[in-house]
Amino acid sequence: MRQIAKRDDIHDLILDAVDVLLARYGYRKMTMDDVARQVGIGKGTIYLHFPGKEELVLSHIDRIAERVLAGLREIAGSPALAAERLRRMLGLRVLLRFDSVLHYSQNLGDLLSSVRPALLARREGHFKNEAKVFAAVLREGAQSGELECPDPGTTSWILVQATNSLLPFNLSARELGLRDELEGQVARIADVLVRGLAACPKRPSASRIKSRSSK
Repeated sequence: MRQIAKRDDIHDLILDAVDVLLARYGYRKMTMDDVARQVGIGKGTIYLHFPGKEELVLSHIDRIAERVLAGLREIAGSPALAAERLRRMLGLRVLLRFDSVLHYSQNLGDLLSSVRPALLARREGHFKNEAKVFAAVLREGAQSGELECPDPGTTSWILVQATNSLLPFNLSARELGLRDELEGQVARIADVLVRGLAACPKRPSASRIKSRSSK
């Protein structure tokens, strides 16, 4: 027990246990004693890292969001065209969350209804962080002339909001359907959104058209 408590990854071990127990019992029935037993540590060790059960489950949600953000940043920093990066980023923010809660029988909204105000506040923060990464790619695309995006900040928020309906907050992973179907849905939405941002080829001016026709 002491050896486990001293491990460098004890923080993640505790959150791994929370993940298992949320799927097994749900938030209300899960206790700190359950978490301690699942990890193989004393309950006091948990309180050294987390002040209570609410912060414990919110930190679990934070960890999922951190993985999403890391994935978005990795794609954003790749050498692909801005349009392709945006498509991949939109897919990742939906599918990574889907994969993370696939073993839950409830959606996150219902599962964590007891901490809903705090959950909504955390979620808003996560979305804003993701929007900043989208904004950076939109800005690059606009500067290169690939995208038509005069307001990257607002547009990035629109991209995030447009795909939020596919996240497992109001629907469970099972209710969202098969992964392949979900991947197809987000790909179609991403394609429509990104095509709407594509810069139109510059048209010749009226004077140039007239001069050509006179030749």
